[in-house]
Amino acid sequence: MPIDASKLTVAVQEEERWKRTLQITVPADLVREQREEVARTLSSRMKLPGFRKGKVPASVVEKRFGPALQQETMDRVIQEAYREALRREEIHPISEGQVDKVEHERDEELSFRVTVEVTPQVEVSRLGGFTAERPRVDVGDEDVDKVLERLRSQQGVWKPVEEGKPGEHDQVRVQIVQLKDSEEAESREYELTLGEGEAIPDVEDAIRSLAVGETGEFTVRFPEDFPNEERRGDTEMLRITLEDRKVQELPELDDELASAVGNFESLDALRARIRKDLQEELEEDAEAQVRARLVDLLLEANPFDVPESMVEKYVDSYLGDTGEAPAEEIEKAKENIRPQAERAVKRALLIDRIAETQTIEATSEEVDEKIQEIAEKNEVDPGEVYSQFQKTGRLQGLERDMLERKVFEFLKEQSTIVDAK
Repeated sequence: MPIDASKLTVAVQEEERWKRTLQITVPADLVREQREEVARTLSSRMKLPGFRKGKVPASVVEKRFGPALQQETMDRVIQEAYREALRREEIHPISEGQVDKVEHERDEELSFRVTVEVTPQVEVSRLGGFTAERPRVDVGDEDVDKVLERLRSQQGVWKPVEEGKPGEHDQVRVQIVQLKDSEEAESREYELTLGEGEAIPDVEDAIRSLAVGETGEFTVRFPEDFPNEERRGDTEMLRITLEDRKVQELPELDDELASAVGNFESLDALRARIRKDLQEELEEDAEAQVRARLVDLLLEANPFDVPESMVEKYVDSYLGDTGEAPAEEIEKAKENIRPQAERAVKRALLIDRIAETQTIEATSEEVDEKIQEIAEKNEVDPGEVYSQFQKTGRLQGLERDMLERKVFEFLKEQSTIVDAK
């Protein structure tokens, strides 16, 4: 039975910018109604000797299960009254309510206090008058050449070589045994490409000194930037055997390669496409840096705090499923992410507030146009794109991205954006 919200006495106190404390009082008659409802529910489920199932009198229920009946009534009344009070006062919490100071005597009113966090109301007094620098966007021939070399490598063929020592970018297969206190650990096999950072530098240097089939013993030292901090600077004795070596044969840089990697008519056409893509990437990166700078300037001019619960939620979302990771490592990761999380939360709240005050939105027509644009670029039906975006939850992200772009276009008009020299 729902509680009549109009009979509740609710006093709301603003503790901080994002905290609200509700003092809620439920009249005795409403508490009594809920207790009777709980008693009827218990009675309908009971089967006691001498009574038919569901026919146990309320007086017997009260006598046999008084404490449990009282607790169930209290829980139900508090839950229902809290929900109705939030609805009546139009409060939308972002965290679980913390209930305390529960006061109730049999046949009397029930009162309790609950504290919740709500989305903070951000006040933005200054929107513009800033100066932000846009990085230079220059795509040189060497940038295009690097991409072409990467494409050549992807089309290359690995050929075994039985003689000579391995060089940079050769693929090798090695057996490595740890030697410690005259005891040998189990031999382990590794496949890696030299020069790709897949092994520590001393191990790669040792492998380069061997010919196929050769074995050597080496003292290697773990570098100071090794991911495992406990191993940094440590030395270790290893026996390394070079099992085999492969070198990559790269295709010629010609029209045939262009056709193979993307059905381009010529190498010049491939170069032009690479240059265009790089230009777009750099322009997008430059725009992102301008946005980031504007956010920094806005937050400096309009400082505000955010609820810890919002930061925690962002951190948990960022880390995802931590599985069986040690609690100490999880806490360390959370601390490392916290500054980034706090800034991300502030950024989102700031953009939302600007969009609200300036009446900026991504309309359904604009979203449809964007879907159409994506469909044409990928040569698929717009309905298929829309359906996929809905199924994968990307539609909301698309709308958010479009809203943010419109907000930043507005913000750029309020400030001065200068190109780096």
